[in-house]
Amino acid sequence: MTAVAIGVAQFGPTAGAAANLALIDGLLAKAVERGARLVLFPEYSSYFIDPFDETLALNAEHIDGPFVQGLVSLAERHGVHVVAGLLERGHDERRVRNTVVAVDATGVLASYRKLHLYDAFGQRESDWIEAGEIAPPEVFELDGLRFGLMTCYDLRFPEVARTLADADVDVTLVAAEWVRGPLKEHHWRTLLHARAIENTMYVAAADHPPPLGIGHSMIVDPQGVEIAAVGTMTDVAVAHVARDAITNVRRVNPALRLRRFRVEPN
Repeated sequence: MTAVAIGVAQFGPTAGAAANLALIDGLLAKAVERGARLVLFPEYSSYFIDPFDETLALNAEHIDGPFVQGLVSLAERHGVHVVAGLLERGHDERRVRNTVVAVDATGVLASYRKLHLYDAFGQRESDWIEAGEIAPPEVFELDGLRFGLMTCYDLRFPEVARTLADADVDVTLVAAEWVRGPLKEHHWRTLLHARAIENTMYVAAADHPPPLGIGHSMIVDPQGVEIAAVGTMTDVAVAHVARDAITNVRRVNPALRLRRFRVEPN
């Protein structure tokens, strides 16, 4: 059985890309020591401030900008794949893109711009962020497994994960800043488990810790079982994901093959 060790790294990004890269460096070292070949970091890993203000646009970068180049350098130094969220420049001077990139030592392997903005629970992300365009998923491979990307609030829309399943993704990587609130921990855990169960795939998610996020970054297997998790501290959890586990679950529970509906853009 071919298995790949992946890590979810939980930390609270600050309003400084250099400081965030230093934290990422330390967490990568810890994850690699535990055997990780890929490490997932949260949404807004390049820059985060609460509440949002005009500094978002001032600190947004292009995909090939200094923050992503810093991630590439760290991927080369530690010999791993790195997935993290960043502020990408948008189409105007006010709003930016909420983007996740996957990199290795050679550069960017895939990118994803958040589709569903967090205009819920009293928040208005769309005041500061522009939604990504609907497009075929960008995926990448590592050691024979296929990985796809998703961001935070997208988790509440099962169609996003289903499009990844249709792209033959084995592991969905969710970068998040899951805002705290009543029952939000319950929603987080339930939705992560549901996306894994209904698509018979692995789901890995990295969140900000409290006080702004809820923490509880985790890796869930194709049967909906948490196989590794972090509590509410800054830390890394590592687990092995394997294609044989997916194959075995899909043999017993062929839900993807038996479905009678497809996903179409709205």
